[in-house]
Amino acid sequence: MPNNREEAVEDTPTDVPALEKLDSPTGSPPNTASLSSLMELGNCVSNLSLAHEIVVNRDFCFKPKSPPTDSLEGRVTEIVHRAFWDSLREQLNSNPPNYSHAITLLQEVKTMLQSLLLPGHVRLRSQLDEVLDMELIQQGAAHGALDLYRLAEYIINTMGSLCAPVRDPEIRALRALTEPAELLREIFRVLGLMKTDMVNFTIQSLRPHLLQQAAQYERAKFQQILDKQPASLDNATAWLQAAASEEASVIRALSESGTESSKTVSPSAVLYRAYMRLLRWDPQDQKYPETVLMDRARLDVLAQQLRILVLEASVLLLTSTQCGGAIFSLQGFVGKLKQSITALLEGSHTREADLKEALLGLGEQVLVQVKEALTTLGEPPLRQDSQDQLRGQISDLWKDNNPICMLIGDRVQGFLQAMLEGGPAKRSPELPASLRLLSAELAELGTAFGRIVHFNRTVFGPFYAPILKKLLFPAGEAETGDDSR
Repeated sequence: MPNNREEAVEDTPTDVPALEKLDSPTGSPPNTASLSSLMELGNCVSNLSLAHEIVVNRDFCFKPKSPPTDSLEGRVTEIVHRAFWDSLREQLNSNPPNYSHAITLLQEVKTMLQSLLLPGHVRLRSQLDEVLDMELIQQGAAHGALDLYRLAEYIINTMGSLCAPVRDPEIRALRALTEPAELLREIFRVLGLMKTDMVNFTIQSLRPHLLQQAAQYERAKFQQILDKQPASLDNATAWLQAAASEEASVIRALSESGTESSKTVSPSAVLYRAYMRLLRWDPQDQKYPETVLMDRARLDVLAQQLRILVLEASVLLLTSTQCGGAIFSLQGFVGKLKQSITALLEGSHTREADLKEALLGLGEQVLVQVKEALTTLGEPPLRQDSQDQLRGQISDLWKDNNPICMLIGDRVQGFLQAMLEGGPAKRSPELPASLRLLSAELAELGTAFGRIVHFNRTVFGPFYAPILKKLLFPAGEAETGDDSR
């Protein structure tokens, strides 16, 4: 779920998810909305997304936006900036110098420095107004008595007193510049970095307070969105309905097989099953639940990690079955094998062809490490038919209906769901024997997933409750004591 923000401080971060625009319900006329109401809705979504990101992402921070140099935007930006600073250089080098642009820039520098001052900087604020008195500066320029270097020295010293220690090298580099246009350009660049530092400092300062009020704030903001866009729970309703149908089918199958006695479908079970469905969400399905949309990027990363762990556990199980458990007791063998599996499978989850190729290479690598381990133990090498079988079994793991992957996947899903049901305060459930070699990785994934789920349930539980009530307890049926909150 990473996660730094490479975005201008003034703009809304582009990688913070926003609630997608919903289509009008079938058979209903499209809703007409004024530009002001749409802008207000957009601001609600932006504020909600930003607050959520600050709360759930401990590494959240802004970075100044810089377009790629090889892009059209990057080339245009470079041309415009170069033309501006070349024009300033020509003005300052003319005889007599033309200070019109330089004075405008000094006014902007003064404004940026003032924005960095804290309420306690009373003396510094007064000094700034005195030294960068724009009326006196204009008078000095008119009489040819403007000393840009003296003003620049004061500006750099002030920046040095306000900046974070990480900016000290930039301040030293400013002191070494002598060409006035280049000096002003670099002053602007470093002030931009300092402004970003101030925003990030403010975010970190506010984060503890946001954590205390996060759930109430997000719930209130989403209610504002729902008031303006009543269809903003359509996808979430369909998501819960699918989970309810799946849960009912599971209970019915267990009852018919005699595994469990007949029982009713509970709201909590449906909600947990709905959350588990997010880890196997079809990327082509655009109807992602609105209430979880802000965490989609994080959940997609966890889903990718889950697929890799299922493949890793499958390879370990197949290797143990074919080679016996003796080599797994060899010191360092399991760790080295896990590293090889992870390295070879990394990045292979997006395309089927890549996964097939990765598994072919992985089969060969496993056989090499098994051979080395057996030699170390003084055991005879694996028979050729066993090598061919292991290689073939590993290469077949890409198939959706592979029985080993299905078995491991079910056990992993069961473990993660048990972690959800147990809550963050309880101990992790016991792992099946086939998964114990990956206990640390699964516990880490389960903790990250649980953190997202429990916060989402705290925020949106009041929105889920009436939907689940309508789905599970139609008019006239009794409710259980369970709820979704």
